[in-house]
Amino acid sequence: MSAVAATPKAVRPRVGADAIASKGWLGAHKWLVLRRVSQLGILALFLAGPWFGLWVVKGNLSSSLTLDVLPLTDPFLLAQSLVAGTLPYKEALIGAAIVVAFYLIVGGRVFCSWVCPMNLVTDAAAWLRRRLGLKGGKIPSGDTRYWLLGFMLLAAFATGSLAWEWVNPVSMLHRGLIFGFGLAWGIVGGVFLYDVLIATRGWCGHICPMGACYSLLGSAALVRVSAAHRSACDDCMDCFAVCPEPQVIRPALKAAGQDHPVILDRNCTNCGRCVDVCGKNVFRITTRFDRSES
Repeated sequence: MSAVAATPKAVRPRVGADAIASKGWLGAHKWLVLRRVSQLGILALFLAGPWFGLWVVKGNLSSSLTLDVLPLTDPFLLAQSLVAGTLPYKEALIGAAIVVAFYLIVGGRVFCSWVCPMNLVTDAAAWLRRRLGLKGGKIPSGDTRYWLLGFMLLAAFATGSLAWEWVNPVSMLHRGLIFGFGLAWGIVGGVFLYDVLIATRGWCGHICPMGACYSLLGSAALVRVSAAHRSACDDCMDCFAVCPEPQVIRPALKAAGQDHPVILDRNCTNCGRCVDVCGKNVFRITTRFDRSES
């Protein structure tokens, strides 16, 4: 019997390896590092009061007061309050107006990638899933989050309460860090395990109603990502691997249904990871009006 030499399978480089080789580690993680500084810095401001007595910010990411002057209110919280029949305080209305104006400019899903602490949890789950080589899973429709958004508003109307706040993982994570283990960590852990074992990017990309609310705000945002150097794309797919909303890339990168290279999809989080991991420098962060290619 003749022996046939087995041809070894080509080992695909780790996601972002080309970018690290061409730009260095920091250059290939610049936007990720800035996001972590933003997320952890904002979280630290909230925790400085209950942990150290330094009350720079009071409240949480649903409703807060900074330096006893600047109110900020989550628009989804305000919507629940209104349909529940509770007239918000003037400060809550002002805070919601400030938040809406800000995210109409920079993009609603920027909250998800640059502010929300649950992004740390779901990013960790996505990283672990890639390292374990887990494929497939039961991924719900991308419209699920919008249906859940509507359902939670109906629940708020029916119960006369802020229904989402009963189970909101963002608030639960905050409470868990202040008060210790309990139901809060069970909910946060459940989101992590769901993303690892069942649906890649399942929570942020398909379920979270807060993300759905901020997506609606981001439809006409000024700040956008552009595949301005798309002619240099070598189809390595690293950008798709790291993007929390990979479906937003193809129209701009491959001219699928649009001629210009700007990502206009409202679900883009402007996280900058596609910019980081691309060794060919295909992507850049710019404005919706910059349709130029280089």
